[in-house]
Amino acid sequence: METTSTPTHCPYCALQCGMNITPLPQGGVEVTERPDFPVNRGALCGKGRTAARVLSPAARLTSPLVRSGGRLVEAGWDEALDRVAGALSSVRARGGPDAVGVFGGGGLTNEKAYGLGKFARVVLGTSQIDYNGRFCMSSAAAAGTRAFGLDRGLPFPLEDIPRTGCVVLVGSNLAETMPPSLRFFRELRDNGGTLIVVDPRRTRTAEQADLHLAPRPGTDLALALGLLHLVVAENRTDEEYIRERTTGWEEARAAAMAHWPEYVERITGVSVPRLRQAVRMFCEPESAMVLTARGPEQQSKGTDTVGAWINLCLATGRAGRPLSGYGCLTGQGNGQGGREHGQKADQLPGYRRLDDPAARRHVAEVWGVAPDSLPGPGRSAYELLDALGTDVRALLLMGSNPVVSAPRAAHVEERLRSLDFLAVCDVVLSETAELADVVLPVTQWAEETGTTTSLEGRVLLRRRAVAPPAGVRSDLEVLHGLAVRLGVEKGFPTDPEEVFGELRRASAGGPADYSGITYRRLADENGVFWPCPEVPAQDTGAAGAATGVPAPHRPAPATAHPGTPRLFLDRFATDDGRARFVAVAHRAGAEEPDAEYPLLLTTGRVVAQYQSGAQTRRVAELNAAAPGPFVELHPRLAARLGAAEGDPLAVVSRRGRAVAPARITAAIRPDTVFMPFHWPGEGRANTLTNPALDPVSKMPEFKTCAVRVELLGPRT
Repeated sequence: METTSTPTHCPYCALQCGMNITPLPQGGVEVTERPDFPVNRGALCGKGRTAARVLSPAARLTSPLVRSGGRLVEAGWDEALDRVAGALSSVRARGGPDAVGVFGGGGLTNEKAYGLGKFARVVLGTSQIDYNGRFCMSSAAAAGTRAFGLDRGLPFPLEDIPRTGCVVLVGSNLAETMPPSLRFFRELRDNGGTLIVVDPRRTRTAEQADLHLAPRPGTDLALALGLLHLVVAENRTDEEYIRERTTGWEEARAAAMAHWPEYVERITGVSVPRLRQAVRMFCEPESAMVLTARGPEQQSKGTDTVGAWINLCLATGRAGRPLSGYGCLTGQGNGQGGREHGQKADQLPGYRRLDDPAARRHVAEVWGVAPDSLPGPGRSAYELLDALGTDVRALLLMGSNPVVSAPRAAHVEERLRSLDFLAVCDVVLSETAELADVVLPVTQWAEETGTTTSLEGRVLLRRRAVAPPAGVRSDLEVLHGLAVRLGVEKGFPTDPEEVFGELRRASAGGPADYSGITYRRLADENGVFWPCPEVPAQDTGAAGAATGVPAPHRPAPATAHPGTPRLFLDRFATDDGRARFVAVAHRAGAEEPDAEYPLLLTTGRVVAQYQSGAQTRRVAELNAAAPGPFVELHPRLAARLGAAEGDPLAVVSRRGRAVAPARITAAIRPDTVFMPFHWPGEGRANTLTNPALDPVSKMPEFKTCAVRVELLGPRT
């Protein structure tokens, strides 16, 4: 029997690597390389190569589960959906619409993210919706919007990286988090460019760098300000660019000049000569980029920290020019699209603001409801989780595992247990799903068609390659079934292309305009970069593609706009077309070390696992490579504790205690310990982390908190 391969994309990180899926005659599927996709050019990491393992019925849910007698038992779909709808309706009747919450995920397709946001606001009428992407790149999104008027992870394609002169990579270990992207940075160096990596650890990525700066965790803001101080002191600013394309420079310059190099050295631990070397490497080439990831972003001052790195780009004329600019390395598979189409507490589809009357009118017209019926902005992700069991009494959760991934995770687990009702839609029985009253098994990447938006802003088509197991339904079918049971008969179609058509209309004219994108175009063109408005063919052209400013929506018979791979080349997406400097100053983290908790903890990922591990921990090959948590510490700290490699250590913060074996390495600072966050149980790193929030982005401070480390005894 002849089999057919289906071109699609990986279910994991925001690279959305291209791959082919081929059903095998003996059962199961095979993942193979897809060299035609420009981001990975056929390369796949171990997670991508083994992604099909989770399609196996043995690894995932295949029937709805309902709680009976204190345990989850199999049930039919009608019973499960009836119980969810009945519980949501009952809680809403008792406590009002905001007694019901909705929590989404950055791995949901654009269609599902759009549908979930619409369901929350139209069917439930609740303002209490947010998603786990708030924990991923929200600080960069807030800083980018503040500076440029628009947030898109990368304002240029990855293919530009090898052609620039210097890249400063801040707080990213992409050699482990998105390995296929490392080739772009190797090509950068092969072409004569330089790579500066900023990270408290000498990671696999830092080993590739021409210069590694290892600041104390939580001091990235001071580091960026110190570099800008030196740029000014050494007359390396681009004064003509500043005059013509920016505002706010005088205030930002004054703030930076208060951070002289010796002061920054004391704060960060990075020596003045290395600061000067970094400035020289960044400023001497004709072009340069700054790329940030979770390191500077997951802080209670993350928005200002990213803003300081953006200021460095603006002061040197490194934004809105070819082969230059600031970008964010978005983490989750659809972290970009997930925040554009209505999952966030303060946003409507098309990246419109929920508190903008014009945006409310536009989306309400598409949805066929009155603008005044749409609720206002609600709580951010951690604030929503913290309110569970008190103000919010029932929760519909889709595609997230906060029992492992949320900060202060033991408290979040307690809040979930205190709910009157919890419904979870997921592929697997995650640690969060185990707490639910109803668990709904849903289709996953290779079993459904839908779109995602990569870290480049490239909208992609994931195609259905195999049929799901009997007893599994799509998230769109779940939303439809619940909407009907809650009295909304129309408006929640189950066909993803139909949903995308409505999304196009809802996004039209917004900052993230998808109205000129169709499934056919995505299939034919290997993706399309937004903004891509629907415009007459004669109005398209290179100039329109270069500006990065969404055009007004003009109904037209053709969808011929070429898309926008490079933003801001003509002007920024602000009212006056100028980028905005923002004056920022260093401040301490929310929790600094003291006599009781003398060390800093930072957290992150390892190459063989992904996010909360709910899927990757079900793959034998990945577990063999990364079987469990560990505590990474410097040999000097290990010697003070009397710890040897593999000895059990307890890491204790003000929020709890985690236990894992020691991994001793000189690649980390002596004042810092590191734990990966993929595992539940006693090794759960997020038991320790601090939920202190950035005042703008509401990002928790995952990347730094005060801890002490205790030796529990020799390894058994």
